[in-house]
Amino acid sequence: MIREFAAGAALLGRGYGYWRRRPGLMATGLIPAGLVAIVLLAGLATLGGFLPQIVDQVSPFADGWSPLWATVIRVTIGTALLGGAITLVAVSFTALTLLVGDLFYARIWRAVERDSGDADIDVRYGFWRGVGDAFSLLARGAAVALAALLLGLIPGVGGILSAVFAVTCTGWLLADELTSRALTARGLTGPDRRALRRGHRARMLGFGVATQLCFLVPLGAVVTMPAAVAGATLLARSVLVRDEPVNEKRITKR
Repeated sequence: MIREFAAGAALLGRGYGYWRRRPGLMATGLIPAGLVAIVLLAGLATLGGFLPQIVDQVSPFADGWSPLWATVIRVTIGTALLGGAITLVAVSFTALTLLVGDLFYARIWRAVERDSGDADIDVRYGFWRGVGDAFSLLARGAAVALAALLLGLIPGVGGILSAVFAVTCTGWLLADELTSRALTARGLTGPDRRALRRGHRARMLGFGVATQLCFLVPLGAVVTMPAAVAGATLLARSVLVRDEPVNEKRITKR
């Protein structure tokens, strides 16, 4: 499992390699990523500005406590709220960027396919399918954010548990969404894609966690998004090759 996890993370590195191989094409992916990042960061900054007031409003029960314990509980609540918001922003960034920049990212993943020897794969994903995927990802991301927020309220260890849970779960969601285009282009249905991902959990998780950690670096999400699309295409190809005896008929179907 460790080797597969590392192999998944390495595929993101190979996606970054496309900045050297096709810099002009990859640069086009900065446009939708930058626009969505500006909007979401503005929302996150607004939340940060109002966070003290929000914490005071949701913790009136601590008004009569000693200053030390009132501060502890309010810091815990504030940290949990901010952590949940960051988790939701990370998932929302991917969902909205893929939706807004579908034309840009389609060119990237098709270029990766051509470079890998599959020049004939040119199936349109479809705008409304992209909209449905975006809403599905947002809903699942909201559930993860809520769970991370509740974990963050556990005294002492809540912050660590929340962070590990959020990075792991959002990493899985990101890998799920980012590989959808390349897998769908080969005729795999939703249940087929889910079964394939479950059969390669460690590799998928390694790629997703690496992507999520890069997203947390300042401006990292904008630069990483084109690389993540390229790396996810390579990830989809790698799991299909490893699963070839089972999926041979689906892979060749157009």
